[in-house]
Amino acid sequence: MSWYRNTVWFVKGLREYTRGGYESASKRFDPADVEVDVAGRSFLVTGANSGIGKATAKEIARRGGTVHLVCRNKERAEVAKEEIVTETGNQNIFWHIVDISNPKEIWKFAEKFQNEHKLNVLINNAGCMVNNRELTEDGLEKNFATNTLGTYIMTTALVPLLEKAADARVRQQVVLTEQWAKTYRNIHFSVMHPGWADTPAVRSSMPDFYERMKNSLRTEAQGADTVLWLAVSAEATKLPSGLFFQDRQPVPTHLPLAYTHSPPEDEEKLMEMLEEFSRKFKSVSPGI
Repeated sequence: MSWYRNTVWFVKGLREYTRGGYESASKRFDPADVEVDVAGRSFLVTGANSGIGKATAKEIARRGGTVHLVCRNKERAEVAKEEIVTETGNQNIFWHIVDISNPKEIWKFAEKFQNEHKLNVLINNAGCMVNNRELTEDGLEKNFATNTLGTYIMTTALVPLLEKAADARVRQQVVLTEQWAKTYRNIHFSVMHPGWADTPAVRSSMPDFYERMKNSLRTEAQGADTVLWLAVSAEATKLPSGLFFQDRQPVPTHLPLAYTHSPPEDEEKLMEMLEEFSRKFKSVSPGI
């Protein structure tokens, strides 16, 4: 009976991540939550030239926000900007070329950005799914460098700028979000799961999964919906900082029976290690 219950839960859980799960959840959404004017507010979106990042940037632009696209590739960044400007009529779209797997580049970018712009909302969307072990030029494993260390540096480097803004917000990985929420009380941190969306990253990094699930995957806009809600809605900040969201609702950060909890001392050690790494690369970055 226990095996049966777990199997039923697992199948139910799978459905929640699909297009059908989104369509079911969206019946309780209040459209007014995201029908807001964010003119005058500044948003930075990493990994913004495709997928969920571009979909998020486009929806923010529709609402009048100033959007900074952080991308690795200049040509793709220019194409994404042109598309967003054309579709939304918003001219306040800017691109910046940064490799999120390169700590020195992030520090250099953040220092320049702080001197030239304001920032209300940081959306750490950039990530990678490298299936074979790859090292960056700094000798870091690429998934760690991009998804964890890069995100840590981008956020901590821009915290001073965010602290100057009213209603400042950030979103990213679970443990980092929980720890930052404890440290920076005047910034609202949140993290979300987009469900399984049909994005270039999924198609290239998970081809077998994509072939099996392509008819059930969410659209990029559906995957970006909760990101947009967290970034612009007043309702999001009525909830505590540091929560994990799916389809505009806070959800548990650990699956039942998954045994994925980490002891507090391990989480503290992670943050200390990331801080040590980040300072090491800051000290060797030119101009900082």
